[in-house]
Amino acid sequence: MAEALLIDEVMDRKEAHYQPFGWHHWPDHPWMSYQFRRALGETQEGGGSVSECFLAASRMIPGDKESWYKEWKRIADFNQQRGDDEHAAGHVRTAMNCWLRAADYYREVEFWLLPDDPRRLAAFTDMETCSRKFIENLNPPGEVLQIPYENGKTLFAYFVRAPFDTGKQPVLICMGGLDSIKDEMWFMQAHGALQRGISVLMIDGPGQGGTLRRHKITTRFDTEVPIGKCIDYLETRDDVDTSRIAVCGSSLGGYYAARAGCFEPRLAAAISHGAIWSIPDLWARADENHGLADHIKWVFGAATVKEALEKAKPFTLDGALDHMKCPYLIVHGGFDVLGVEQAQRVHDYAKSKGVDVTLRYVDADETGAEHCQHDNPTIGQELMADWLADRFGIDQVALRAKMTNPLI
Repeated sequence: MAEALLIDEVMDRKEAHYQPFGWHHWPDHPWMSYQFRRALGETQEGGGSVSECFLAASRMIPGDKESWYKEWKRIADFNQQRGDDEHAAGHVRTAMNCWLRAADYYREVEFWLLPDDPRRLAAFTDMETCSRKFIENLNPPGEVLQIPYENGKTLFAYFVRAPFDTGKQPVLICMGGLDSIKDEMWFMQAHGALQRGISVLMIDGPGQGGTLRRHKITTRFDTEVPIGKCIDYLETRDDVDTSRIAVCGSSLGGYYAARAGCFEPRLAAAISHGAIWSIPDLWARADENHGLADHIKWVFGAATVKEALEKAKPFTLDGALDHMKCPYLIVHGGFDVLGVEQAQRVHDYAKSKGVDVTLRYVDADETGAEHCQHDNPTIGQELMADWLADRFGIDQVALRAKMTNPLI
């Protein structure tokens, strides 16, 4: 049975105010408020500045997608140009800060545009350009990749080695979900892993980012296949400890990561950053008025939400979790506006099948109680990265002595 979603509740208070899931900027427009809350939270991981976010919001017409596009683009373009100018002046760190902010702002720029709107790919390309300039100036430099996939197509990705002199390093494969992409993974998963000596491979899987936008490759339920292609690539590198490769997925990626952990034996750990038991159950109430209807149809390659739900029928962990052999972590917001019930169901089923599973709810007093800790992504990263470092046997105290870049 579908769980009633907190995001669909009508609020009595119409002015901007604080909720257990975080800052609720436009109560009459909850889906847009959710996206603003996400942008606001990611500022603390370098994905913007609080003042710029509120400045952009102050200029928007509440609920108007064109003004959303216009105002985010204004601050995104400003930061990209400032980054370029500062880099030309030799101010490398300032330039990197600007590019990182711009990358996340461009994610907001494109968000509400229709898939066939040419402005969408243009904004996405600007985002990738800023991400590339940022990671290539890291120490050690990050790499822009296209990982061989199927039928001559590739998965778009970034590889960043952790800034420690530790030889072969463990790796976390980072991926988003329905609407999160490789360029957002720095703010949601990757930064915390890098700080703890774990390299990261941030990917656009099927139905995500550049893989969807450029190759028109839609999602698939058997995510062990694309994750397997990523591991094939990692096994070609001489700086990777292939015995310690993990996968983390956020939101819909919580299903993707769990499914991969069930059927890809080379994974040493799996993390659901937001757990999903069943897509058909989660979206049982969804129709063309769903707040993310256009994303759902695009990602599943469907003309209608009804058709997308038909295609989503295999997206369930029922029966799959019986095969999970690696340690498995679920981090879930206690006031997740997209639901809490499914996380408990995933945990209980996994536990009943003998899986080494840990469930960590994040509550309102901690902050981070929102979906994927969008209101406080730092705490989500801390919980996931510390769990993974412990599982990988990383002594974080001893690791500090081997740091080569204290700015990460």
